[in-house]
Amino acid sequence: MWRNHSKFIALTFVVQLSLFAASSAAQAQAGAAPYSSMAPLDQYLMPNESSEIALARSAAPASISDGAEVMVLRRDGYTSVVKGSNGFLCMVERSWGAATDKPEFWNPKVRSPICFNPPAARTFVPIFLMKTRLVLAGKSKKEIVEATASAMDKKELPALEPGAMCYMLSKQQYLNDRGMSWHPHLMFFVAGDAEKSWGGNLPGSPVLASDDPEERVTIFLVWVGQWSDGTAAPAMTH
Repeated sequence: MWRNHSKFIALTFVVQLSLFAASSAAQAQAGAAPYSSMAPLDQYLMPNESSEIALARSAAPASISDGAEVMVLRRDGYTSVVKGSNGFLCMVERSWGAATDKPEFWNPKVRSPICFNPPAARTFVPIFLMKTRLVLAGKSKKEIVEATASAMDKKELPALEPGAMCYMLSKQQYLNDRGMSWHPHLMFFVAGDAEKSWGGNLPGSPVLASDDPEERVTIFLVWVGQWSDGTAAPAMTH
């Protein structure tokens, strides 16, 4: 998801990814891509669901995550295992939350705890869940992009609602091999290419922006000063 390492060292995810990936410069130095294909499924699964639930909830303060729905990854896809009461949805995204052109799209070590607010849970999460189904069905990157685009064109995926955002405040996040536990941050989802209208990526702007044409959304990131457990985060530097 990041084209400039100084600004985009982490995520996508989300994933929506959101998951955040290594820079193209680092990739060139490393030679051949280390994640050129999907690893065995077991490497993407967590040892038990209780640990995945706890990790998912660590994405947001307890005042939010304690009342959120929680989904975990099983062999047949993501499954809701905790019923929510506040409309939020917490989960641990895997590497395919990122765009398919990112070098760590298949990195089995990625664990991105993320907690979506109600508009994002309703209208952005379905994209990641569809990508997950395609991944588990053995589809190629090209097939994933084509199927997702077709679903959007046919309105089989919902249009993004205004106000969609998420929390990524987990101290245990592993966003990519370089970012790992990057910075606690919020992400805001805006339909289309909206970087300029938000002043994203301008000198001195606290807003980092990344346009994701595959998901037809611009993702804005805003660093915050604390992890979800209330402890201080690393100093924010560019």
